Amino acid sequence: MSSPSDSPGTALPGSPLRVGLIGYGLAGSVFHAPMIAATEGLVLDTVSTSSPDRQAQARAEHPQVRTVGTPEEVLARAAELDLIVLASPNKTHVPLATAALEAGLPVVVDKPLAGTAAEAEQLAALAKDRGLLLSVFQNRRWDNDFLTLRKLVEEGALGEVWRFESRFERWRPKPKGGWRESGDPAEIGGLLYDLGSHVADQALTLFGPAVSVYAESDVRRPGAEADDDTFIAITHASGVRSHLWVSATTAQLGPRFRVLGSEAGYVKYGLDPQEAALREGRRPGAADAEWGVEPESAWGRIGAGESSQTGGGEPVPTLPGDYPAYYAAVAEALRTGGEPPVTALEAAAALRVLEAAKLSAAEGRTVRIEATR
Repeated sequence: MSSPSDSPGTALPGSPLRVGLIGYGLAGSVFHAPMIAATEGLVLDTVSTSSPDRQAQARAEHPQVRTVGTPEEVLARAAELDLIVLASPNKTHVPLATAALEAGLPVVVDKPLAGTAAEAEQLAALAKDRGLLLSVFQNRRWDNDFLTLRKLVEEGALGEVWRFESRFERWRPKPKGGWRESGDPAEIGGLLYDLGSHVADQALTLFGPAVSVYAESDVRRPGAEADDDTFIAITHASGVRSHLWVSATTAQLGPRFRVLGSEAGYVKYGLDPQEAALREGRRPGAADAEWGVEPESAWGRIGAGESSQTGGGEPVPTLPGDYPAYYAAVAEALRTGGEPPVTALEAAAALRVLEAAKLSAAEGRTVRIEATR
């Protein structure tokens, strides 16, 4: 992988790496721009959005930033940038990532990287051929509950893990519309590719490659076009079984995690607080010592033979969530030429699961996943 001195931006040693952000909707304005601005060694240089209102918003929230109307205007400044971040609609990820890599720029892409595993692998090959970083923003690896669960699994606190249950559920009985809920396959919308990208990535990160997938997927809400209630069952090569739910139609929310092992189980309710904090305008940094911290009342519980809902088991202090760690690791990889925090091939593995889930739901059968070389 190339160092910044090999890229068009040629940032001077010790100077911040200049970032071009394409897209300033929810992903760009709430997740990426604040994290980039909070990361030592990165500076938000340019934001691309066709919306005059969003351009004004970007300048108000980041006074030093320049705004342009099209991705092409960002890529035309390749010689002045060191990283491109794509927070644009899903269908643009592959063509824009390809254009950025061909312009000699490292790229971070919001999930999902592509619509298919094959496209993700092609992008990975292009990045490797050009010696450039290509990473995928899987921020939920830095959720507080996931960090806590990963520590418990690595320490063997649950014994041999047998079953992993993960729910990313919401109660949104009326569709919002827009490309995320479009039924057009070209848009790569629906919850399978939205929230499913998170839960599948977390399952593979914890328990390794999938060998088979079974799924059920429905369009429940009147007027909805894309899947809004989906269940995915993964059998991992390790023997662990993951049961994953993503839904916009859940009137009563289940536990975020329920993990069962040979020695104990871990149950955790509620969502990591970082997204809510970002939406409220809070920003990570030294001024917010409580970033990513949740109250003791929200901690999960570990035990055996007891119900966590009635106070059974022991409370497990939840580790602080740490979204800033993603871009800190990207900056480090750019400076040193090391591996990014999430690779394109890891994203391809998750996409292979999502593709299998889509096929399984359509045909009502379990789909085998062949091992990749």
